[in-house]
Amino acid sequence: MKEHQTAPLADGFVFLEGPRWHRGALWVSDMWGHEVLRLSQDGARETVCAVPNRPSGLGFLPDGTPLVVSMADRRVMRIEGGALALHADLSALASGDCNDMWVDPQGRAYVGHFGYDLFSGAPPAKADLILVEPDGSARVAAPQMDFPNGTALLEEGRLLVVAETWAQRLIAFDRDADGSLSGRRLYAGLKDRSPDGICADAEDGLWVACYDTNEFIRVGKDGQITDRVAVGERNAVACALGGEDGRTLFCCTFVGDYAGVTSGSRGAAVETVRVEVPGQGF
Repeated sequence: MKEHQTAPLADGFVFLEGPRWHRGALWVSDMWGHEVLRLSQDGARETVCAVPNRPSGLGFLPDGTPLVVSMADRRVMRIEGGALALHADLSALASGDCNDMWVDPQGRAYVGHFGYDLFSGAPPAKADLILVEPDGSARVAAPQMDFPNGTALLEEGRLLVVAETWAQRLIAFDRDADGSLSGRRLYAGLKDRSPDGICADAEDGLWVACYDTNEFIRVGKDGQITDRVAVGERNAVACALGGEDGRTLFCCTFVGDYAGVTSGSRGAAVETVRVEVPGQGF
C-alpha cells in the first residue's frame, strides 16, 4: 500500500462537503458557512452563492448549470446568476436532511439523506437513495440504506457505488439506461472505517474519505486498498480528483466537533496530494 502526504491549499472554512472539479476550478459547499464556493488551483476563492438551509452535494446539468443540495429544506436547487431556483423538492421522499449528491452526464442526480434528525441526537434510521430526473421529478432509487453518503459511477456508468457510512462499507448497484438500480451487493467492506465522500478515477479505483480514522484511501476494483493518505488529527470528509491533468486529489478535512461548526468556528480546510491515476474524463 502506497502512503501519501497532503499539502495545504486553503483553510478558514467552517465545514466543507461535495467537492467537484468543474471547468478549471474546484467547487465546494461550506455546509455551516451557508455558501457554495469556487477555488482556483492556487487556493484563491470566490463565493458563488449563499444557501441559507445549508449546502451539501454539488453537480452540474449537461448545459453546465450547477445543482446544489439544500439540506434542511430537503431540496435540490439550481444556481442561476448567483441565486437559487428550485429544481426538485424531496421533502416527501426524504425523512432526514438531504446530503451528498452525484449528477451523471445526462443530468440525473442521486441524492442521499440522513434518514433521521442527526443533529438532535435522534436514534439512527434507514434512509432511501433518491433519483432526481433532469426535469426535477424524483423517485426512490434504492430503499433502506444505512446513511447513504458519497456516490460514484464506475464501468462507464453501468455500476453505481454508494458509501454506507454507518455500515462501514461500499455498496454496488447495476444501473440501467434510465438510471434505475438493481443487483444490490457488497462492493467493499471497510472494517472500522466510516466512509463519507468518495470519487472515482480513470481505472475505476475509488478514493474514499474515512471520517473516523482520519484518512483517505484508494480502493481498487478488487476491493483491496492500494493507497492511503493520513491527515493526522483532521477528519477526512470528502474528496475530488481534478487539476489540469486530473491527478490532483483535493481533500476536504476538518478538526473540531458539531457544536463548534454550528457556532461558526472555522476548522475546515482543503488539502491536496498528487496521485498516479487521473480522475474520470482526463
